[in-house]
Amino acid sequence: MSNTGSGALAGIRVVDLSRVLAGPACAQTLADHGAEVIKVESPAGDDTRLWGPPFRDGAASYYMGVNRNKRGIVLDLNQPDAREVLLDLLEQADVLVENFKVGTLERWGLGYQDTLASRFPRLVHCRISGFGADGPLGGLPGYDAVIQAMSGLMSINGDPQSGATRIGVPIVDLASGQASVNGILLALLERTRSGRGQFVDIALYDVALSLLHPPAANWFMSGRVPPLLGNGHPNIVPYDKFQTATVEVFLGVGNDRQFAIFAQHVGHPEWVDDPRFCSNGARMTHRDLLRQMIAERLRSVEGDALCRRLTRAGVPAGAVRDVGAALCDAHTAHRQMRVAVDDYEGVGVPVKLSRTPARIQRRPPRFAEHTREVLQELGYADERIDALAGDGVLRLAREEVAP
Repeated sequence: MSNTGSGALAGIRVVDLSRVLAGPACAQTLADHGAEVIKVESPAGDDTRLWGPPFRDGAASYYMGVNRNKRGIVLDLNQPDAREVLLDLLEQADVLVENFKVGTLERWGLGYQDTLASRFPRLVHCRISGFGADGPLGGLPGYDAVIQAMSGLMSINGDPQSGATRIGVPIVDLASGQASVNGILLALLERTRSGRGQFVDIALYDVALSLLHPPAANWFMSGRVPPLLGNGHPNIVPYDKFQTATVEVFLGVGNDRQFAIFAQHVGHPEWVDDPRFCSNGARMTHRDLLRQMIAERLRSVEGDALCRRLTRAGVPAGAVRDVGAALCDAHTAHRQMRVAVDDYEGVGVPVKLSRTPARIQRRPPRFAEHTREVLQELGYADERIDALAGDGVLRLAREEVAP
């Protein structure tokens, strides 16, 4: 594996055995910040290559969204010779990311406790699973939407008419990817003191439960199951979506001072002295009435102009926009949150570091694109690479395969 590049994680080498979303998103974040990441796919390829349309060059947009800045190889890890290649990769690696079904690596003789910890004592091994390895649900598979349902996340999203509703992005997978980044970085930091790697255990179920704020905190204190509030907030009023004369807007009125400013700007300063609305607690009690009064007032107001006035006065407010509008916004460009390299375009990096900024240098790898290149760096001769390909142990890039 090469050891070039810049960024906060330059010099860190990662073997990414994961597929679908949480693991690839974790490895992409590490790669964005300078880590050298080798993505290892099975001969069937990452599932998300087929999760489309839209497609480009045989890969779906879903795959493209979480696999940039990596080099890609293909190994059939069901074969012992492929597992030997993997061990050669791990000789030079700092981090292993995988989300196989619990027990798969152990069955291959590559379990952390039994093999990897002693053979590679500095290795940080991050496993992402649905529910962890043990306990009543240990070892069972888990997908984002199912865990949204089981964890309670779905129960707090939606309104009484819709019922419990899946959150519109795979929030559990994405949060699990970032929790994995956190765990890996913590383990790498600790390694600077001890010289030893460790096992990082990330379960989607755990991460989903950790996202239940404030509903979990409310339940611990009150014992009450949170109701479905639609776009409303369980602890703050008004914190909700409203229709104006032109656009839908979201108001985030977080305290009494902001409520006074809001009331002034919508022409109802008397609301501040109304005992039903004078404090957040009072507004919570009279939530439905206040929401109705605000909705009636805003039906005749130009929404974008109102949001500009409120925001400049210190009250968070914004028009409800679609994805395209958000990605084309001037501030999105200013914050470098829309990036491109070659024929790839994607969302930028949210973590901005002053001395070692993230860089987008590679589009997501095509299937088996870098197999030969990576193995050559390990010292494999072309003859050996071709022989392994002939035995089905690995795959080479399409342009290398004779018709």
